[in-house]
Order: sequence, then structure tokens, then C-alpha cells
Amino acid sequence: MHSTSLISGGSRGLGLAIVERLLERGDEVATFSRSGSPALAALAAKHGHRLVVEQCDAADPEAIRGFVERVAKRFGRIDHCIANAAVAHEGVLATMADSEIDAMLSVNLKGSIVFVREAVRQMLVERSTGASITVISSVVASRGSPGLSVYAATKAGLEGFAKSLAREVGPRGIRVNAIAPGFLETDLSASLSPENRSRIARRTPLGRLGLPADIVGAIEFLASPRAAFITGQVLTIDGGSSA
Repeated sequence: MHSTSLISGGSRGLGLAIVERLLERGDEVATFSRSGSPALAALAAKHGHRLVVEQCDAADPEAIRGFVERVAKRFGRIDHCIANAAVAHEGVLATMADSEIDAMLSVNLKGSIVFVREAVRQMLVERSTGASITVISSVVASRGSPGLSVYAATKAGLEGFAKSLAREVGPRGIRVNAIAPGFLETDLSASLSPENRSRIARRTPLGRLGLPADIVGAIEFLASPRAAFITGQVLTIDGGSSA
């Protein structure tokens, strides 16, 4: 039986790479994002009924609820949920606008929590076996970074959420973990200043920012039977910069 996997923010960057990898392994996949992309449209054309793509705002709880309910009805089950959608605004806290703070809290933290909640509700109803939740955090949650204090706060919140939820739903056979990538070459990191990008690369033993391809293998592993006894963990993938 094929697994059904949900991914938020699957139109580009890491989210798109996750969608592509899980389709390659045979999953039925559903993803949403605020706007689509040519690459995601090409995947939808290639994989037909195995890929559901919708446009909705990760900061809109009703939209997320409707998305998850439609996917569960279409595929009959939800096995894996990857909460990936995020926004980042770089800037010192003293000059950061309320709207930027609200956007990061609404999408990165509340949006991910609501997305996971709706998936867990379906998993509990279906009594899914081997179900998993993976939230995408960041190394800045534990290490910090100048100009990213609010972003770091949202990601640290996700790590605490994942660890507590793992204890809550573990008795029902649902695993919950977090992935904490280093800075990646994606649209999300494009907002970083050249000085910040250079500083990050210099302090990374492998001498570069990461790529989505460096992360998707771990996400695929956590959403598989090979990780059947792994829950409540934060896996850091950052090229050794936190070593």
C-alpha cells in the first residue's frame, strides 16, 4: 500500500525537493503553498492523480483544515506530515515592523501547529500505523544568528512543540521529530545580506551553504519504517557548523 504524505510549502526550495523525493519513492503526495511554481506544475503534470496541489495561505487555519480534510477524503488516509512552510524577515529587533513579526509567528509557528493538528486528527481517526510528523526547524533555533531573533524564536517553538507532541501521540503509534537544517541555498535564504551569507559559509567546515538535496534524504528516512523507533528528536544537518 502506498503511503500518503502531506507537505506544506511545497512549491519551491526544500519543500519542492521533498515533494519530488516522496513521489519518486511511490507516495501519494499533497502539498499547498501561497503561490504555485512552474516546477511544481511540471511535477503535477508528470504524476497526475498521485499529486494534489492547492494554493492556500499557511497563516489561514480554515484553509489548512479544508486542505487536510480534502486530502484525507481523496486518498483515504494520511501517513506522513511534513510541516515545512516558513517565511523569514532579516533585521534587528529594534527596527522590525509588527507586520514582519506577525507574519513569522503566523506562518512558521501557528501555521505549522495547525497543519500538524489537522493531520494528527486524521491519523487518530484512521488509527494509522507507522504514521509520522516531521517539522522543519533551523539551526538558529539553538545557536542563534544576528538579525534572525524572531525567526529563531518561531523555530525554537517548533522544536519544543515536536518534543512534547512526541510524548502525547507516541502511545497512539505516531512519531514526531524535527529537522534543523543549516542555511540552505533557497528562496528563503535569498533575503540574507551578502555579509551574512559569507559569514555563514566561512564558519561551516564544509565551506558552503547547504542544498535541499542535502536534507531530503533525512526527511525521507524519518517518514519511513526504518525510523520506527525514532521520535522526539531534533536532527541537525548543517555541514558541521554546530560541531
